[in-house]
Amino acid sequence: MAKGQTVLLDSAAVDRALTRIAHEILEQNKGVKNLALVGIRSGGDILGKELAERISRIEQVEVPCGSIDIGLYRDDLSSRGTVTVGPTDIPFSLDGFSIVLVDDVLFTGRTIRAAMDALMDIGRPRNIQLAVLVDRGHRELPIRADFVGRNVPTAKEEKVDVIFKNNNSAAEVHLLKPQVK
Repeated sequence: MAKGQTVLLDSAAVDRALTRIAHEILEQNKGVKNLALVGIRSGGDILGKELAERISRIEQVEVPCGSIDIGLYRDDLSSRGTVTVGPTDIPFSLDGFSIVLVDDVLFTGRTIRAAMDALMDIGRPRNIQLAVLVDRGHRELPIRADFVGRNVPTAKEEKVDVIFKNNNSAAEVHLLKPQVK
């Protein structure tokens, strides 16, 4: 592990957090009727698939799952230079569904705002709930997660990094402290 790096969640803790979130989603929504998950690229889409698989195993019913790219909905496009836009893949109608929007780390809330704007351009969900693996605080917008794997108070200059195994499952969560020169 690199200097200035702390493991916040190891693979067992990530697994437990995702299992707990899956159960909380089922509890709050009273099952899977009219429930779908949409993960934000990149990171939230992988976690969204993991949560959908867990929910499907628990309920013995397939839960619709998609992914959304928010590149064109960001409010910082002018400062980012070239923006790479990835595919949005939502193979079901959002209309009337309770959508669980999934992201890896909740920080300022701006990514979530962009994702909600993108979802509303695609359809009219009954409601949108938010599931995140890590909530690190420092909100700039009034956004709150409904389902949280772990709350981690951080300094603004620190970074929370979710490490994925083979780009298909969350392995660990690290806190990166800024390097002092």
